[in-house]
Amino acid sequence: MGNYTTFITLGLFILIFYFMLIRPENKRKKQAQEMRSSIKVGDTIITIGGITGEVEKIREKTVTIFTGDGSIDIQKWAIRSVEPGEEEAEADNFTYTDEELEDDAESHLNK
Repeated sequence: MGNYTTFITLGLFILIFYFMLIRPENKRKKQAQEMRSSIKVGDTIITIGGITGEVEKIREKTVTIFTGDGSIDIQKWAIRSVEPGEEEAEADNFTYTDEELEDDAESHLNK
């Protein structure tokens, strides 16, 4: 009877470990891979180092971005987030008027 209890306890620990650590990490990796594979020319990206730029060229493992001072090549794995290009942003209502931005800033100051 004691052997079965040990195996059941060990099995429960393995299941808990899987669902608490391994599975969420695999989901995050899959989402990051999908995000990096959906990059298009014209998208604005932010790297893990904090560099922001607009995508100019996409290759198998690297992306060329324009940062304002010039173009640089970065590895795809170094991309933290992607913001849609201007055309998509306008279509998805990601653009704000100056008045909306000022109202938002004032509401944060008044808190």
